[in-house]
Amino acid sequence: MAQLDFGGVIENVVTREEMPVEKARETLQNETLAVIGYGVQGPAQALNLRDNGFNVIVGQRKGGNSWQKALNDGWVEGETLFDIETATSKGSIVMVLLSDAGVIEAWPKMLPHINEGDGVYFSHGFALTYNDQTGVVPPSNTDVFLVAPKGSGTSVRRLFQAGKGINSSYAIHQDATGRAKERVLALGIGLGSGYLFETTFKNEVTSDLVGERGVLMGALAGVMEAQYNLLRARGHSPSEAFNETVEELTQSLMPLVAENGMDWMYANCSTTAQRGALDWKNKFRDAVAPVFKDLYDSVETGEEARITITSNSKTDYREKLQEELDEIGGSEMWRTGKTVRGLRPKS
Repeated sequence: MAQLDFGGVIENVVTREEMPVEKARETLQNETLAVIGYGVQGPAQALNLRDNGFNVIVGQRKGGNSWQKALNDGWVEGETLFDIETATSKGSIVMVLLSDAGVIEAWPKMLPHINEGDGVYFSHGFALTYNDQTGVVPPSNTDVFLVAPKGSGTSVRRLFQAGKGINSSYAIHQDATGRAKERVLALGIGLGSGYLFETTFKNEVTSDLVGERGVLMGALAGVMEAQYNLLRARGHSPSEAFNETVEELTQSLMPLVAENGMDWMYANCSTTAQRGALDWKNKFRDAVAPVFKDLYDSVETGEEARITITSNSKTDYREKLQEELDEIGGSEMWRTGKTVRGLRPKS
């Protein structure tokens, strides 16, 4: 384990130097990794682990789209693909990668099949942190840990296939066997993490829910809409408004930030852009700070969990969700985006 200095704050991180894939395989050579759920994170983690030579099986409700997707990905019914209860009983590490709502529904069926000494693995702290609402309490004689990749399942898989990796956090909630740490680190490296940083279940879910509702998705989408709508209202064309709001951000500027930081991006823009950005950055920061405080408080008190569980448990949730997504996709802004993306030069 390496100690790194993040601006004066020392953190323990684990890289592929400390835990190479070969060592991770050796650590888990006698384990059966049962990936429960084949929706978002499930396919990426299962396929990456399989490609890295681990013993992986998949548990999924039979007959649905995810079951068929697993078959299409090469999992074989009765050999490496089972119903959830069977896969849980066969796994020595049960990797719970269902949606948060799915975990609540499946947990009572899984619990009787989790054995002493098993590892119970999550990629999100939600179910355990809010167990007063979810009912998810692993047996006390099991290891309980998580690895949370900092990206979507699609990104986890694509970066792995490109020979890269995604940053992930890890946490240990319960160490019944004395092997929880080596198990979770081996899993984190095995699924393709570039490096692992330590957290807790509560900190993981709190930062994750704030991030999703904030900069990563909610705030980003809201700020984009606000700027696009303003430009359109002031007479700018859809193409101009979209390019200045989204296309330049995603295709030109964010890659520079990813490459070498925000200051690097600023340094590679015009002096006019630099001056304006620096003058307005703090105004935007101060304007949204109260919103972020309200958001954090809502997450910390469990209110966001309650809203999520209540909404996702409704029988018509998927239909209502699709209506909301269709509203976004059908807006002028994102219809313009579809046209603009189609005009990008083909490589």
